[in-house]
Amino acid sequence: MKHFQLSSEPVAHIALALLLIVLLPLSLDSFWLANFGKYIAFAFVAVGVVLVWGYCGILSLGQGIFFGIGGYAMAMFLKLEASAPELPDFMVWSSVETLPLWWEPFRSFTATVAAILLVPIAIAFPFSYAIFKKRVSGVYFAIVTISLAMTMTVLIIGQQGDTGGANGITDFRTLLGMDVISEESRRSIYFIEIGFLLVITTLAALLLQTRFGKILIAVRDREDRVRFSGYNTAMFKAFVFTIAAVLSSIGGAMYTLQVGLISPTLVGSVASVEMVIFAAMGGRLSVTGAVIGALMVGLMKSYFSEQFPQTWLFLLGAMFIIVVGFMPDGIAGTIQKLLTSKSAKKELP
Repeated sequence: MKHFQLSSEPVAHIALALLLIVLLPLSLDSFWLANFGKYIAFAFVAVGVVLVWGYCGILSLGQGIFFGIGGYAMAMFLKLEASAPELPDFMVWSSVETLPLWWEPFRSFTATVAAILLVPIAIAFPFSYAIFKKRVSGVYFAIVTISLAMTMTVLIIGQQGDTGGANGITDFRTLLGMDVISEESRRSIYFIEIGFLLVITTLAALLLQTRFGKILIAVRDREDRVRFSGYNTAMFKAFVFTIAAVLSSIGGAMYTLQVGLISPTLVGSVASVEMVIFAAMGGRLSVTGAVIGALMVGLMKSYFSEQFPQTWLFLLGAMFIIVVGFMPDGIAGTIQKLLTSKSAKKELP
C-alpha cells in the first residue's frame, strides 16, 4: 500500500484539538460529554492500531487484552478505595475472606499507574518478540492474538471471587478522595483525558516522521529487504506492538474512570475486532483519523441502538462494509485523496 502522506496531519490535529477542547464542552450537556469521554477512551487504542497495523503491517486482534489490563488495574484501585476498610462486595458474595495478595499493590495510586504502564510492557514485548523472532506474521499472528483475548475473557469470568466474574467491577465513588460521580468531576476527567490524548497523538505523528517511522513502513512493505539490510525486524515490530499495548492500557484506565465499570466484554474477541474497526473507519494511516474513527463509531453505535434497537447491529455492520468497500483508506485517506486531486488540477496549465 502506498504511504499516506502526513502533509495535512498538522491541520487536522489542530482542528481535532479545537473540536475536543472548545466545541464539544460548549455545545454538549453532561450526559453527552460523558459519552464522548467514553468514545475518546477507545481513541487511545485506535492510535495504537494505526501504529502497529497501518504503519507496521501487524494485524492484532487482541488489543482488548491490554485495554482490560488498564481498565481492571484502575477499577481495582477505585474499588478498594470505595469499599475500604471492608472487602469489595463481590468478594464478600463469593465468600472470599481475605484480600488476594495480587490485589494489595492496588491500594496505592502510584502502584496502580505503574501497573497500567508497565504490565502491558512486561507482557507485550517478550510475547511479541518471541513470536516475531519465529517470523510468525499476517493471519497467523491475528489468530494467536484473538485466541489470547478469548482465553483472557474465560479466565476473568471463571475467577468470580477475584475479578467480579461476568459482571466485572463497578460501583466506584471516589478517586483519591475526589467524587467521580459529580458533573464537575466528570468534566475535569474529560479534560485530563483530552490532554493525554492530544499529547499522545502529537508524539505518535512526530514518531512516524522520524527514521524509525520510515523503517516501520519498510518492514510493512518489504520485511525481507529490511532484514537483509541488517535490521532486527523482530525488535522493531515488538517495540511498536508494545507501544500499542501501552496505549490500549491507558485507554482502558480512562474508560473505567469515564464509565464507572469494567467487564470481560471489553476484553474479548468482539471488542478487540471493534478496536481495529475504529482505525479502519477513520483511516489506518492517519493518527488523527483514528481518533475521528473512534468518535464516529461510538456515535453510530449510540444512535443506531437508540433509534433501531432491533436492527442496530445490522445497520452498523452495513456502515462498516460501505466504508471498507468504497473508502479503503478510511475517512482521512479519502479526504487526503480529494485534496491531492484538487491540488493537482490547480497545477495543470
